[in-house]
Amino acid sequence: MAILNKHGKGELYFGIGNDGIILGQQVADTTIRTISQAISSHIEPRVYPVIEVVEFDGRQCICIKFSGQNAPYRAYGRAYMRVGDEDQQVSGGELERIILAKNKDALRWDKQNCQSAKLTDISSNKLRKFLKLAGLGYVSVKNSLSKLSLLANGRILNAAVLLFARKPQKFFPNAKLRCAVFAGTDSAVIIDRKEYEGDLFYLIGQAEGYIARNTYLGMRLEGLYRVDVPEIPKEATREAIINAFCHRDYHLYDSVSIAVFTDRVELRSPGLLYGGLTIARIRRGGVSERRNELIAEMLHRVHFIEKWGRGIRLILSKAPDTLFEEVGRQFVTVFKRVGKDAKTVERTTPPVNITELELKILNILAGNPKLSRTALAANLGIRLDTIKEYIKKLKDKKLLKRKGTTSAGHWQVIKRKWK
Repeated sequence: MAILNKHGKGELYFGIGNDGIILGQQVADTTIRTISQAISSHIEPRVYPVIEVVEFDGRQCICIKFSGQNAPYRAYGRAYMRVGDEDQQVSGGELERIILAKNKDALRWDKQNCQSAKLTDISSNKLRKFLKLAGLGYVSVKNSLSKLSLLANGRILNAAVLLFARKPQKFFPNAKLRCAVFAGTDSAVIIDRKEYEGDLFYLIGQAEGYIARNTYLGMRLEGLYRVDVPEIPKEATREAIINAFCHRDYHLYDSVSIAVFTDRVELRSPGLLYGGLTIARIRRGGVSERRNELIAEMLHRVHFIEKWGRGIRLILSKAPDTLFEEVGRQFVTVFKRVGKDAKTVERTTPPVNITELELKILNILAGNPKLSRTALAANLGIRLDTIKEYIKKLKDKKLLKRKGTTSAGHWQVIKRKWK
């Protein structure tokens, strides 16, 4: 029974010592029947082993082969687990884990029927967009949900409602995102607060946007082009957001939340790590226990999730200082902020529209700041009046300055974002 609880099957021999020495066993006509009756009377749920007499080196032994998938098994009302070469009574916590593991598929929230949802509650537009991204065709709402395994016995599953319903919050009030910005490193003073309701894809987009709007955006220059550099790498925050919505415990009424402090951004997801995972194990990467397998599969179809077990590793590759915590009933991802460093981080200014000719002028003057208007016109093969007109436009757009006199000065290309 202890072996059954640990491995689900096993073999037990009477007549062989723990050291492997064959001792033999006296076998009477009633021996096998007595063993069978003892197993039947004292082990629950019932198991039906194969009991037979075998010989080793001319000595008789009894072999009992057994298997079962209804753990936890109990003997005389108590559950035991095989540890090393002895049987240990199973603790209450371990007993609960075994029961949950046994029933985990039946308990998965995303695979349960949404009793009150009808096909008319599902948005065909949302389904069409999803199927197009997944490389699948659309026939009807019912056909599409069936194709995606989001129907069971004609009933709509919770995952379908969360992903494609017109108003998921009508069925699940926790289909929500809560966001806040705080004035310091604690929650004493709130600067901004927002709540969003909707389907999973909408909430993921709003979460990304909220973090982007409330953290700094820096830049680096590649030639004359300005490349945006978020204070916290976008790939890391996006992966954490997707994980928060994909792997959260939807049995809990609470919502995913974002808290922006002056020194950090916290992403809080209801539900602790699933399936025996620990923070140490997820930091090592390569492991994945999916609480909501159906939701994860849908996100995988449209490349929101690229590879199982890769998410935490990706976050740490982009933001190595990221912390992971379990607080109460929440899993918390903490991104450290670098603040507004004048050398590398600054608020963005609105991008400026420029033409192809204006871009050519800027590139030439950046490489040769002392070039005259006449020489520039000759270089581009256009009239001097046209060059003067375009230089004025670039000055008005604050992309070009003239330093010094007309004869002895030079051009300064101003480093701004343009499109």
